[in-house]
Amino acid sequence: MLLEILYQDEHLIAINKPHGLLVHRSALARDVHEFALQLLKNQIGKWVNPTHRIDRKTAGVLLFALDKQTEKLMQTAFAKNEVQKKYLAILRGHTLDYQEIDYPLHKENGALQDAFTAFKTLQRAELDIPLGAHPTSRYSLVEAKPTTGRMHQLRKHFSHIFHPIIGDRTHGCNKQNRMFKERWQMETMMLHAAELSFVHPVYGNLIVIKAPLQNEFSEVVQLMGWQNMLV
Repeated sequence: MLLEILYQDEHLIAINKPHGLLVHRSALARDVHEFALQLLKNQIGKWVNPTHRIDRKTAGVLLFALDKQTEKLMQTAFAKNEVQKKYLAILRGHTLDYQEIDYPLHKENGALQDAFTAFKTLQRAELDIPLGAHPTSRYSLVEAKPTTGRMHQLRKHFSHIFHPIIGDRTHGCNKQNRMFKERWQMETMMLHAAELSFVHPVYGNLIVIKAPLQNEFSEVVQLMGWQNMLV
């Protein structure tokens, strides 16, 4: 697999991670033999290490450092919320034009952490497909900006407001996911890390990295009739 490189300089490199690709080796997925970290290292022939994490099922911008000092600086920037993140998600139902979700989330040890997400609705669709008690199926395309980086934050936040992400098997809607699989053979989670912007830790200039949609996400966009959308 050849990874799409979105940005590269002497200190940083960013890729457009496909849906389903693990960032690095995990004890939770011992059967997996391909990882973004190893693939990128082999592709460019250099030491790399991720500066942040995105879910295995999430596609989009994934930033790596090419040296230890830059890795530490970028990890600090992420921890201090100095990196602005934009995600695109396709959700069940029609969402509000704009909404803020201020809802703490539990860590693995049970402790609560503040978690904040703001999103705006870019597109809505209503398909002539009955589902459950509803005569049609409704969906929304949203742009989300999380200002904290909690584990599965967007997945949990959208589930909390009853607009789960399509294809999210852990926090999503089983009926919707089953319909997408049976009708369109689509099991991909519709979450895409569209953009990262930050001040370069070495050069001091503003860096904006954007990731084109992966094929699976584009297919659902077309299915919804959103071909002319600008993202």
